[in-house]
Amino acid sequence: MLRAENLCICRGGQTVLADIDLQVLPGQILGVLGPNGAGKSTLLAALSGELKPTTGEVWLEQRPLARWEGAARARSLAVLPQSSTLSFSFRVDEVVAMGRLPHDTGREIDEGIVREALQAADALHLAGRSYMALSGGERQRVHLARVLAQLWPGTQGCTLLLDEPTSMLDPLHQHTTLQAVRDFADRGGAVLVVLHDLNLAARYCDRLLLLNAGRAYSLDCPEVVLQSDALKDVFGLDVLVTAHPERGHPLIIAR
Repeated sequence: MLRAENLCICRGGQTVLADIDLQVLPGQILGVLGPNGAGKSTLLAALSGELKPTTGEVWLEQRPLARWEGAARARSLAVLPQSSTLSFSFRVDEVVAMGRLPHDTGREIDEGIVREALQAADALHLAGRSYMALSGGERQRVHLARVLAQLWPGTQGCTLLLDEPTSMLDPLHQHTTLQAVRDFADRGGAVLVVLHDLNLAARYCDRLLLLNAGRAYSLDCPEVVLQSDALKDVFGLDVLVTAHPERGHPLIIAR
């Protein structure tokens, strides 16, 4: 489990994130929503240890995140940033195998995990191709497979942080990606994912954190967070919120 207590981040004398308290729980997906500049990526950077909090603390399991050794942290916490750069012509399976570097499980086991992670990300057919020859969306799925392989299979004690993992994907692969993340959580892993699509968040997330100007506007289940008045206040968007006719989760329709 990952948790933040009274988290505050200041940059250049400005407070960009303030008074954040949250828990990323095993078996659940916590979605983070908010307009551009709300502090979503800053929050993820603080939770991953990339940014040191100005005040407050981030805990991984029962220890402050800052006290974890690199390899041990990497076996428990994986991060998929908004963009991942790689300028070498590795094969796709070699890129995904990088996720196994913190482990000492042997080549045969690692190769099996790489295949399973690629299959989960709907990218197994890309395994032998050069990473540099892939489209942006294909690369995004390969990096998803890499972080899945890092924590595979995603049992309790593993936490996955994802920053807009569907941003470059077509509608089909938006759903296959989030279903892979859902499966990871269902096996006991804890997930925090930054999303822009309100309907994807409503369908796949157990809880939602709605950020506005660096502060938590709401943190609860999708039915509570995704209210038309709240979405108007935060996004300035007039919407109709109704129940999905088949699945029952909130369905957001722009007026």
